[in-house]
Order: sequence, then C-alpha cells, then structure tokens
Amino acid sequence: MFGWEFPPHISGGLGTACYGLTRGLSHVEDLDVLFVVPKAHGDEDQSSIKLLGANNVSIRQRKIDLKKFQKEMDYIEVDTHIIPYVDPEDYWKMTKVKVDGEKKIVQTDEEGRIAFSGKYGSDLLQEIANYGLVASVIAQDNEFDVIHAHDWLAYPAGIAAKEASGKPLVVHVHATDFDRSGGSVNPTVFEIEKRGLDAADKVITVSNLTRTIVIEKYGVNPDKVVTVYNAVEPKDMGTELPFKKNKDEKIVTFLGRITMQKGPEYFVEAAYRVLQKMDNVRFVMAGSGDLMEKMIRRAAELKITDKFHFTGFLKGEDVFTMLRMSDLYVMPSVSEPFGISPLEAMQSNVPVLISYQSGVAEILNHAIKTNFWDIEAMADAIYGVLKYPSLSTMFIHHGKSEVESLKWEDSALKVKEVYDSVAQIKNI
Repeated sequence: MFGWEFPPHISGGLGTACYGLTRGLSHVEDLDVLFVVPKAHGDEDQSSIKLLGANNVSIRQRKIDLKKFQKEMDYIEVDTHIIPYVDPEDYWKMTKVKVDGEKKIVQTDEEGRIAFSGKYGSDLLQEIANYGLVASVIAQDNEFDVIHAHDWLAYPAGIAAKEASGKPLVVHVHATDFDRSGGSVNPTVFEIEKRGLDAADKVITVSNLTRTIVIEKYGVNPDKVVTVYNAVEPKDMGTELPFKKNKDEKIVTFLGRITMQKGPEYFVEAAYRVLQKMDNVRFVMAGSGDLMEKMIRRAAELKITDKFHFTGFLKGEDVFTMLRMSDLYVMPSVSEPFGISPLEAMQSNVPVLISYQSGVAEILNHAIKTNFWDIEAMADAIYGVLKYPSLSTMFIHHGKSEVESLKWEDSALKVKEVYDSVAQIKNI
C-alpha cells in the first residue's frame, strides 16, 4: 500500500482515511499490509501494519527500467506549500525539465538512499517521481499479492510497482482534481490521475459522487470502479470543556480548509442572515487556506466580526474541543468526495448541516442537507436547530447512533473483496 502520509504526520482527511482503513484491514484474517510512505519519521502507529519509509530504501546497484518513465518530466514550482486536497489554482507555475535518453541522475546518500521531505513543497513532483523509482525497488524486494495506491500522489509509485512485479494494482480515489479546482484542472495533475486510473485493475472511490466523476471525466470503464465509503475511528468523547461555556449563547462551526472546494463564502453569507434574526449566536471558521483573508474582509464588510471568529488551523484534540463547544457543525462543500469531519461532529454529540454535494450525504439519514449555493435554506436550517432544542436533541440522539454504525472494519471487508477480485483475475 502506497500513501503520502500517516498519523501523526497528517495534513488532512487523506492520512486519517488511510489510518482508519489500515486499522480496519488489520481485523481481516490472512491479510497483512506493508504501508509505504515517502518519509518515515519513526513515531507512526504501527500496531496494525508494518510501515516502510521510501527514504530508508537503498536503490544502489539496482536495475531500474526508466523506459516507461516519461522522458519529459513536468514539475511544479509553488509559492506556498501544497497539501493533497488544495486546489491547484494556487500559484502553480509549470516548468519543463528535459531528461535525455533513458539515463537520469538521482541524488542519493552514501548508502544509496534518496532523501524525501514527505511534504508538499516546491519539489513535490520530483519527490513523486523519486517515490516511483523506490517503489520499483520495493516491489522487487517484497512478496505481495496486490498493490494499493492512495490518491494521485501515490499513483506513479503504484504503477512502477505493478510494472516491476506484474501484480494487480488497485487505486483509491479520495479526491480528484475536479473537486480541488472546481473544474479548472491542472493538466499535470490530471495526467497523473488519468495514468493511474488507466493502469489500475480496479478503482475504489469514496462515494458515488466521486465514482461518477471518475467515469465521466476520466473515461474509466464503470465495471472497474467500486464505491467503498469511509468510516470514522471510535473515540471516547469527554464532556468537560477547559472553560465554562455561556449556556445562553450558541456556537455554529465551520471546520476545514478555507478554500473554494469547502464553500466558506456560503457559510459567511448564511451567518449574516441568521444574525439578522437572532443575536445570541457566534460563528466560528476554524481552519486555514487561500480564501481566509477574503473571508475576513467579507465578514468585516457585513459588519459581523463581533460575532464571527477565525481560529486558524486546528489539529489533534483541539478539533474535538471545538466540536464539543459547538451547537451545530456546518459543511457547505461545493464538491466533497466524502467528508469525515461531519462524522466526527456527530460523535461529539453535535448536529450537522451538510451540502448535497458531499459524498457523506449519500449515507447519512440524520443530517440536515441543503445545496451549497442555497444560502437562504442554509440560514433557515441553522436558525431552526438553534431556536428549537427538540430538533437539535433529535439529530444528536439519532446521529450518534448512526455514526457509531459506520465502522472501518466494514469498509475493510469491502476493500478485501476488491483485492480478491483482482487477485483472481491475475490467477486466471
């Protein structure tokens, strides 16, 4: 299994989902997972898997066939760090590097190992290419039945491992560039995604919403695309807050990246409308992203900054503390392949309002749903939950039961069925 990050070193939902799935797979009999990341830090939770860092693998004196690696390598220079789900509109500048013939110099240390940052900086595509080279070596050195690659960052590694071993490849689509960019896809990222999807024996998508995009936008045969929904890690939620909350005041929270994909502007506009009707409510936008400054300016223009707060990026226990403080969690995403955070909110006894344009909307019955663009409906829903306690209580009670039934063990069994199907194809 190839991924780009693993807890505790994560920057979003991708690492969380990889962790949950591998934990689920650890309960499946006769199934062992070797999880490969570009850089292993040494403090990752390996109770369920064996974790291998590509930075610890020597490629010295290996025959690596570079024929199938592209002769002309595109890479991206960026002014800011990229994380896996950030839309590629952010300061991307395309540059081309010519690779002559089939020889390519790769810088290694004295042990023959390639250094990886494991981050999302200006040399991201170079690291992705190097990851593919090391994946080829890992595939030669290990016995395995199936290759599983998570998201576009790991697709070239999955392809390289398949070419080196002849073993079947499963690619897992947690998001596409159409989600991140709103349709203005980056051609390099799209090409990497397309090559991964074409090379795969089976494709796993996290929702039917994403499955449709994969089929329609990337031209993938529907027969090889399977939806397996994400789940949520069981968590014992404490009820004590580090301070006394004002019982008369309500808190409505947006928690996520402040980017076009997440629909933060619709949250701000809905907040303005609610504040015209009730005063005992505060709105919180927790997160960071390229639209943060624009959202601060918009809140100022609407003269709601005394009731609208920006926390910056939250991680770890701070996320759950913020959720426990909240009376309603809102996820107005424009295009959300799945969305684990509403499940975490429901775990925290918080009712949720989500957009129909999210994959998680396909499986939740006890969540309020509106279109991301319908600000009036969103404001009405927020007002209703805050104004009528019985409504809130109903969503909390049924939502908690519903989310507790969404287990990674069940998702893992469906993934195992996919493994079995490709292994049988290869055996035939």
